Amino acid sequence: MQRFETARDAALTLRPDRPVYCFRPDVLKADARRFAGLFPGKTAYAVKTNGEAMVLKAVSEAGISAFDVASPAEFAAVRTVAPDAEMLYMHPVKAQSDIRLALEAFGIRVIALDHEDEIAKLTRVVKALDIDPGSVTVFVRLQTKGHAAYELSKKFGAAPAHAVELLQRLHRGGYRVGICFHVGSQIEDADTYERALASADWVRNRAGVPLAALDVGGGFPAEYGHDPNRKAPRMPSLDEIMARLGNDIVEYGFGDVPLVAEPGRVIVARAFSLIVRVLLRKGRRLYINDGIWSSLSDSWTGKITLPARFIPDPAIRTRNGDAGRTAAFRVCGGTCDSVDILSRPFWLPETVDTGDWIEIGHIGAYSMALRTHFNGFYPDTFVEVATPFEEGGAPDSFASLETMA
Repeated sequence: MQRFETARDAALTLRPDRPVYCFRPDVLKADARRFAGLFPGKTAYAVKTNGEAMVLKAVSEAGISAFDVASPAEFAAVRTVAPDAEMLYMHPVKAQSDIRLALEAFGIRVIALDHEDEIAKLTRVVKALDIDPGSVTVFVRLQTKGHAAYELSKKFGAAPAHAVELLQRLHRGGYRVGICFHVGSQIEDADTYERALASADWVRNRAGVPLAALDVGGGFPAEYGHDPNRKAPRMPSLDEIMARLGNDIVEYGFGDVPLVAEPGRVIVARAFSLIVRVLLRKGRRLYINDGIWSSLSDSWTGKITLPARFIPDPAIRTRNGDAGRTAAFRVCGGTCDSVDILSRPFWLPETVDTGDWIEIGHIGAYSMALRTHFNGFYPDTFVEVATPFEEGGAPDSFASLETMA
């Protein structure tokens, strides 16, 4: 992997016509260590957020020895780069064959579910393999609601009374049992975990079974930025969330229970930026070589404000407009699909033109995981960059909430 001091250096040296991911391993390791240092329990990196081998390797090198996995492909990815790591199979709904693979081939002994049919699948495999159920920890996932950019309670989670029944059934079956929840991705309210803990406390008290662990899931927000043209939102900091979470854990009587968290976005978001090229400027529209089917799904949903930095092509000698003024540009992706248009305009210098580059920051979470081969486009070029995105000068742009005609 080629190494550059800044993304600007990479763009001007490589002059790429294809998108380029700028990887910052030192930033990734620092953010992983920071989280692990603040959380009073086991940190299990959520592989779904970004499962690139370079990411898993760096997370492991940062001292994270547990990974939240959801599929056989993720089992294999973790085992390849971290052979001794613990894997927690936290997807609540699974094929029985995948459960068998997890227990038999990968030695996984931590699993989550939210329905009695999943207990039946698990028990059939445990009996077939002659595994002691007491060696398996089964988390019952609670349905919770909170304020987050992406709400996750619509698909998974048992209602509290149902969770009580599941815990009791698992306990009778000889399993070690735990409670888990996931409050959503990129939470917006520091009280979110308190409400989930209150529900977990209600369930625990009525289930009346020994609790092996409590998994508070993910949701810890990454720092992105905000559009300077709009009022800054009040987002809780990680320090604030951890302080509140620690106090709430003690208040609800979970202080002596082993704890687990499944951070993803907060660990990997700042570790990557993306260099894209302007393929065409058409009035106040910019056509770039990436889009919603590749790395920019967060910019399609409009729920994340991504910072961006203008990298002018020095080969362009004559420019129109005022370089000191910014204007809103509608951004179109590189496929031939008319849906491939970002929901928020980007504010960029008026002089941006065909052939220039834009560095889009903090796209380490979900961008690579969600990119597709649609239309034959698949960004897969990586370079290593030393300077953190936020130290490269003030961003020229933010994807704004302001609408365009």
